[in-house]
Amino acid sequence: MLIERVISPASGVVELWWAESSPGREGALVSKIADEQPLEIMSKSGAQEHGAVCWAHQQTLGNIEIRSPDVLRHLAGKRANDVVLPCDFVYAGKYRHGVHRWWCRTHQSHWGIKADLAELQSSNELRCANHAQLMSYEIEPFVVNLDKHAEVGIWCSMPAALSTAEIKPRPPKIHVHVRDTPQADKRIDKDFTVASTIHSTREGLFGEGELARVDITPAAAFNFVCALEAHLEMGCIDCSNCGYPHLDLGDFAKTPHRKHFCANCGRDSTWSKGAIISTPLKPLHDRTATRLTTLLPDRSLNLDDHKGRNYTVWASTPAIVWTASRPQEYGIHVHVHDGADRIIDETFGEVILNGKALVREELLQAMIDRTIV
Repeated sequence: MLIERVISPASGVVELWWAESSPGREGALVSKIADEQPLEIMSKSGAQEHGAVCWAHQQTLGNIEIRSPDVLRHLAGKRANDVVLPCDFVYAGKYRHGVHRWWCRTHQSHWGIKADLAELQSSNELRCANHAQLMSYEIEPFVVNLDKHAEVGIWCSMPAALSTAEIKPRPPKIHVHVRDTPQADKRIDKDFTVASTIHSTREGLFGEGELARVDITPAAAFNFVCALEAHLEMGCIDCSNCGYPHLDLGDFAKTPHRKHFCANCGRDSTWSKGAIISTPLKPLHDRTATRLTTLLPDRSLNLDDHKGRNYTVWASTPAIVWTASRPQEYGIHVHVHDGADRIIDETFGEVILNGKALVREELLQAMIDRTIV
């Protein structure tokens, strides 16, 4: 038995069928397995219908958006963590020995080898080898319009480096602050599980094609900030087959490389001119690069002067987005509480604890070590 791709005369949908291959009956269709999902080609305007945003820990590729109606129907609520999602197969050409192969966009895995066919015959379920991988998703996440506010800052939120309270390891989050005028109080100042930005631009965010919406997942934000801190070469390359912006995660986000494997269509035919880590967050970040000047604050804090009070300390990290006209402060951020009142919420150039100056790089490493990705 083998699998044949058949176009339905009624709907035009590509269907997958079991077919016999025997003398005199080569390709005889036996029974339908499932419909093949269409491969969406990225439009030049970037105007795509938005579905859900999904992510998984320890993935090396990312296909952030779910648009397949079959998958969307299985989402039980607005958001969920660590759930099993259905496979989403698109055609991915052929293996080197000429056999058809498919790509699961949900779980980032090829399908079509003999073991896959045997598993399909045994279970009667079309699913990839990674089908049990736990995923997280959110439908219609928080969206901030970069053009409608005087100041938008977006960071990767990580666990604190030091605190008088217990610091529990956790996944990264997306911290957003928004001001409507430069002197106003922050309209928004909180962590989100995932966030999206929208903006308009004449130039086009990704070179030839404009992408008006960029989704920021925890893993993408974490890998981007780590690459910025390590001064690694980054860019954003579009797939040569389907046009989707490529996102490197995990180990691929630690070492610049030229050959890039598309998470949307499963093809590996895209090459960058030089070795880069590809992420859609790079052009988003560069859109505000003229205002990404950093400033070491001329402020110091001696935490030894606040004995008996609770404090929390972070290394400040470079913003993913910073639209303010003032420089971004780069140093050590501290909260100090006197009972329930927060009496200090500031970034300092120097912080003293137990008679010694804290080292920002050591604080950052402690934050990274506590981050679950």
